[in-house]
Amino acid sequence: MKSEYGPAILTSARKIAADAPGIAEAARILHHGGLVAFPTETVYGLAADATSDAAVARIYAAKARPKFNPLIAHVTCLEAALEQGLFSAGALRLAEAFWPGPLSLVVPLAPGATVCATSRAGQQNIALRVPAHRVALAVISAAGRPLAAPSANRSGRVSPVTAAHVARDFAGEIDLILDGGRCPVGLESTIIACLEEQPRLLRPGGIARTDIEAVLGHALGEPAGVGPVRSPGMSQSHYAPRAKLRLAAATRDKGEAGLDFGGIFAKDENVMDLSPGRDLAEAAANLFIFLRELDARKPACIAVAPIPYERLGEAINDRLARAAAPRDAS
Repeated sequence: MKSEYGPAILTSARKIAADAPGIAEAARILHHGGLVAFPTETVYGLAADATSDAAVARIYAAKARPKFNPLIAHVTCLEAALEQGLFSAGALRLAEAFWPGPLSLVVPLAPGATVCATSRAGQQNIALRVPAHRVALAVISAAGRPLAAPSANRSGRVSPVTAAHVARDFAGEIDLILDGGRCPVGLESTIIACLEEQPRLLRPGGIARTDIEAVLGHALGEPAGVGPVRSPGMSQSHYAPRAKLRLAAATRDKGEAGLDFGGIFAKDENVMDLSPGRDLAEAAANLFIFLRELDARKPACIAVAPIPYERLGEAINDRLARAAAPRDAS
């Protein structure tokens, strides 16, 4: 579908309230091949019509995202997801337990699926999610089709949890930003591949591994580690600020900013504590917003206090490890 805006990216992006007129305008733009950023419970997504190769190509161009990296298709309900993917018994149990919510499922492509090959990076599998956010669901419903909606940030950079984050990353390069306030979870969705007898954890996220395994009744498998990228967020370097990160730091070195957890570091103006009370849900919600704020102060390095690996701590440590990894050449 050809965008009414043409192939060129607009010179300015409007930021408007995520009310009924705003949602109607978002749907109009999406119908014409445009790009719209909107909030979900996890992070802000950069959405396009998932059934249009041309529209989805604009997401890859705006984010400077490698085209081998597939996108998650967002739908309004399980019934809509079943039109796009083939769900095993385990996948159905997970969808029924956690949707709407921060869980994405990678399943085989259904015959007659409408999500385009560009969105799937040419794979015969599809990643699907039903978000738990009124604005996201309203936009998808008004658009009347699945929406591809990766995080609304430059590829590899820190994910956005406010409309202001999106505006800073894409100054004048997308068509509309719906401002629905701060995203409550603050971490991307957990991604589970349901392609084999044993579902595999591809990316830890907003739902803890233990909760997923409780529903399945058995342990999750781990990523195979070889073959094509099956889900977003699997690059070694990802979610990265411009500053270097030093992980599991017991103290701060001179000149370092500090990303604290539970009051390990001495307080000063260059220290932000993810959760003074050591609450992992609070830490997850604050992670990207604090990383962005500290990075804006332009330190050479950010020291990061140790964070336990249980429950949401697994996802937090995953994001920090990728943020600290050597940067991809792309």
